[in-house]
Amino acid sequence: MLRQMQKQMSLHSLLYNKIPENHILKIIISVVDFSFINKLLKDSYCKNFGRPAKEPELMCKLLFLQHLYNLSDEKVIEEANLNLAFMYFLGINPEDELPDKSLLSKFRTLRLQESTLDDIITEIVRQCVEKDIIKGTGVSIDATHIEANTIKKTPERLMKHLARKIIKIYEKENNEVLGNLPEVPNYKEIEDHKEAKKVMKEYLETIIDKAEDGKNAIGQNVETGEIINKAKEILNDPKFLNQKGIRSLVDEDARVGRKSHTQDFFGYKTEFVMTTDERIITAVRTVDGAYVDGTYAKELIDETLKSGIKINEFFGDKAYFRKPILNIIDEIKAKAYIPVSASVYRIDESKYSYNKDSDEWQCSQGNITVNKKYYKSKPNKNDEVREGYKYYFDLNQCKNCPKHDECANKAARKILKIGINTNEFYEISQYQKTEEYLEKYKKRASIEGKNAELKRYHGLCRARGYGLLSVSIQSKLAAIAVNIKRIAVIAILSFCIFGFKNRIFNQNLKYC
Repeated sequence: MLRQMQKQMSLHSLLYNKIPENHILKIIISVVDFSFINKLLKDSYCKNFGRPAKEPELMCKLLFLQHLYNLSDEKVIEEANLNLAFMYFLGINPEDELPDKSLLSKFRTLRLQESTLDDIITEIVRQCVEKDIIKGTGVSIDATHIEANTIKKTPERLMKHLARKIIKIYEKENNEVLGNLPEVPNYKEIEDHKEAKKVMKEYLETIIDKAEDGKNAIGQNVETGEIINKAKEILNDPKFLNQKGIRSLVDEDARVGRKSHTQDFFGYKTEFVMTTDERIITAVRTVDGAYVDGTYAKELIDETLKSGIKINEFFGDKAYFRKPILNIIDEIKAKAYIPVSASVYRIDESKYSYNKDSDEWQCSQGNITVNKKYYKSKPNKNDEVREGYKYYFDLNQCKNCPKHDECANKAARKILKIGINTNEFYEISQYQKTEEYLEKYKKRASIEGKNAELKRYHGLCRARGYGLLSVSIQSKLAAIAVNIKRIAVIAILSFCIFGFKNRIFNQNLKYC
């Protein structure tokens, strides 16, 4: 059950007067009211029975401190037992005992849910809106990668480890050796990578067959059956042998993703929305490394709106220039500042220009389209259907054009084939060349700095634990840490500006 008692009523609390008024933790407490956390988590505790539990607010604050200063479970408890500012932030008396580090781990894994952290982020942001700390109406979206807390393995090595694990679990469960096993192939000596994978796949399948035969002969082998099913599931995944699926038995949720055309990483991606002016994170989602940026854009925008922020401007990089995302931004009546992506807009503007009013395309030689037809392609191998328009240039002008053979490619005239949204994207591309857009888009750069801050100072460059849930909780706690730090900075700046204005006002009174 939760304790109900007043805090910081001890005589020793006078020691807190030694903490400077401008200390970051003292300012955070004066601006953000964390008491809502107890109400948020009260249903996860028994109200009237059981030993008094440590308050959820206290436990959450310990986790905030941990990510604010990038500390381990053991170190944050040690610091909180010695540091007066930490004790003040936690809302305890200097002589009070803190929970053991193991309790902190249990709270994070058993009590703290992803949705709870989302609610905490939303409530903190809502308080900032209410207190005019957040005044801007622009937000930015971006994704950053997080390295897994383990190495990625080749399919050959992973199959070898799976075979070893099957043998080990079988022998442990049955207290007997799994006999007549083939020799483990030395895949490293096989130069052809495809051949090495084939050899190890055959070896693993042989181990699975022998383990299944032994299991069926002896009877119930629960653990052996589980690991065999897992091995079959991995082998049957077409992504596995193509090195795009599971790459570790320690962290099965991590995936290989791309940093660029030449660089990849193994782990996860965290996508977040942040206010462009105040640089406060409003919503966070964590997914595996193979994630396509923008898939959770609607959910992130909805959570941002839930906190009371009015979105008038939406910033993103080229990865977010997709029709579904542009439609979401349009639905909330915001202006999109996202550079046109060449992958969805394939018009060479040095060769063609578009007149929206007359719905005509003009080539660099001055020829104008005279006809337009809708087209829809047949499904390809991936069941994708392309649709769009074919614009036909004037036949006579095409025939007499000096670039006819080069442009029309032996056809009678040039036919410009475009996507269903190309005309709309052309208008957007023209606006993005204006000074107004270029000046506005500079605001997006602030989110790159926030990425670097999360990685460099708050441990988000590498996962602390294993699995998607663990990394997601880490990402959201890191977001809360950078938020409360930023809130303190804004509060200090506001206080300094207010104090400066007051001094100027008082000086002017002397001369009135």
